[in-house]
Amino acid sequence: MRVLVVTNPEKTIFQYLVPVAWALRTAGHEVRVASQPSLVDTITTAGLTAVPLGRGRDQFRLARMAPDALEREREGIPVPYDVAEQPARATWEYLDAGFEQAVRHWHKMENFPLVADLVAFARAWRPDLIIWEPTAFAGAVAAKACGAAHARLLYGVDVYGLGRAHYLLRLRERPGERVDRLAEWLGAYAERFGGRFTEDMATGQFTIDQLPASLQTEAPGVRYVRTRYVPYGGPATVPAWLWEAPQRPRVALTMGLSATEVYGGYTVSLQDVLDRLGELDIEVVATVAEREQARLRRVPGNARLVPYVPLHALLPTCAAVVHHAGAATLATAALHPVPHLALYYHFDQPMLARALVAQGSGLAAHTGRATGEVVRDAVARLLAEPYFRRNAARLRDEILGSPSPNALVPELEALTRKFQSSP
Repeated sequence: MRVLVVTNPEKTIFQYLVPVAWALRTAGHEVRVASQPSLVDTITTAGLTAVPLGRGRDQFRLARMAPDALEREREGIPVPYDVAEQPARATWEYLDAGFEQAVRHWHKMENFPLVADLVAFARAWRPDLIIWEPTAFAGAVAAKACGAAHARLLYGVDVYGLGRAHYLLRLRERPGERVDRLAEWLGAYAERFGGRFTEDMATGQFTIDQLPASLQTEAPGVRYVRTRYVPYGGPATVPAWLWEAPQRPRVALTMGLSATEVYGGYTVSLQDVLDRLGELDIEVVATVAEREQARLRRVPGNARLVPYVPLHALLPTCAAVVHHAGAATLATAALHPVPHLALYYHFDQPMLARALVAQGSGLAAHTGRATGEVVRDAVARLLAEPYFRRNAARLRDEILGSPSPNALVPELEALTRKFQSSP
């Protein structure tokens, strides 16, 4: 079986796709990853075969580099997909304006550099299955053009499927009177390559979900196929200090790589948090970018600051973890019976943090309220109250009960046979 993975050139999103791509490859299938040239080195570093497409100039990425655009993006789930978190907003007027804006200024700009070359490559290579991340609609267009089965692969809460479900509901209230902005755009591409729009172009013929059911919010009408999340963050080494067991309860602190690699810094006062954690009889291991380390005035004696350490190596030695509720970090932590403190801020972090608290594995606070004192007291509770560790173990067991990416492959093969067709 030939499998083509399609992603927009975002390193953190691509990394969510790697374990499933490798599972297919180790099962004997031929796998290639298509994206813009700027992602080629990241793809090949993961040991996968890259297909560079387009001219390497992503207008959407250029537009979002403006400081005001980045800050707007950082504030929450982009319109109209924010209705996944705030369904009261899901009026026709709000959704129609939101989808018109998202299609014109986001999805078109992001996918335009890929579509023509991707369709040409797909028609030449003839993949059996195309897997695309939720904003890489070019993958659905290419599947329509070459007859491949196709699936989305999620990298967090399915805010895109939920936003689409709300939009379809409002459309059905006035059949024939309202324009479907997403279908209009994708349908034009489908017709260009000899097909027509079908709803699977918006949400896939099926959707591969790497979150456990207790943390996911599913969209009605979408077929989900669940698999276990496997951490992959690029090249990593285990430092010698991790070989020895900690002498005191070890607490990991990470606020994510995107905070400093993409945005302007952390959304919590790192100095205040470290100062207050310094009052506890614990060992703190904090992953802090070197630029942010230089801004600190002092480092408590019980804290070790490192630019990076693989979380999947650190967390088995920890008694608790403080993080930003990013999906990859949360899912990595959830593979271990370690209580969480989620300091959430944007995108699906609030939804994931609330689900984590509801499941019982930890506590949560918005970064606007996450003073050092709040963090210190919450960490003390996580360490003192067995309730959190018991539920963290229950969450771990739920995750381990899901099929690994390797165990998922036979189902992907069967679904490919079911949905594959002639273009």
